[in-house]
Amino acid sequence: MAKVGKKYKAAAAKVDRNKLYNVPEAVALVKDTSITKFDGTVECHIRLNVDPRQADQQVRGVVVLPNGLGKTVRILVFSQGDGAVAAREAGADIVADTDDWVKKVQDGFTDFDVAIATPDMMGKVGRLGKVLGPRGLMPSPKAGTVVPVADIPRVIKESRAGRVEFRLDKTANIHVPVGKVSFEQKLLEENLNTFLDAVKKAKPASAKGQYMKRAVVTSTMGPGVRLATEA
Repeated sequence: MAKVGKKYKAAAAKVDRNKLYNVPEAVALVKDTSITKFDGTVECHIRLNVDPRQADQQVRGVVVLPNGLGKTVRILVFSQGDGAVAAREAGADIVADTDDWVKKVQDGFTDFDVAIATPDMMGKVGRLGKVLGPRGLMPSPKAGTVVPVADIPRVIKESRAGRVEFRLDKTANIHVPVGKVSFEQKLLEENLNTFLDAVKKAKPASAKGQYMKRAVVTSTMGPGVRLATEA
């Protein structure tokens, strides 16, 4: 078992593990209990009362956080011709418009945070699943990252603004960043509420009982703070 430091113990002592905090209380506590010297990321972790093995109980979606994530987002776009032109004009960091780029990614290049593709490139991009899939970078129509040329500027803009994809994992949990510790209290509250609302709207029709079993907000290396959820 890893040794717990004095800073963490002191921070954890401020959190009542038996209490369910409302959003303003939780955000204030997470900011107060951040123990890193750098600007930590604020994350939300939700355990849902669904069965991830059932196709009709999958939970996934895309949400644009109103106040962004507080980090620089590097965007790669797989497209050719007009799509490549549109991607460059919209400010994509990397435009993968040649087979050389596809091979570079296939060989392990993943120095980007978001990958977008046009449908005509998916025949080649589909071969990159083993590299991009485990890193959550695989373009997907369901995630809104396989789009026609006309939509490339919009998706790039949303990605820079705080576009977050959430998806149920094999243990029925969802994990997403919602901002930085340095954000003003109100901005973090708005981001967190926007994300929680998006997860509630994504509730499968087949889900029974209490949908959100447990929701926790935390900062990088900081203690978790349980949220009171109504869903």
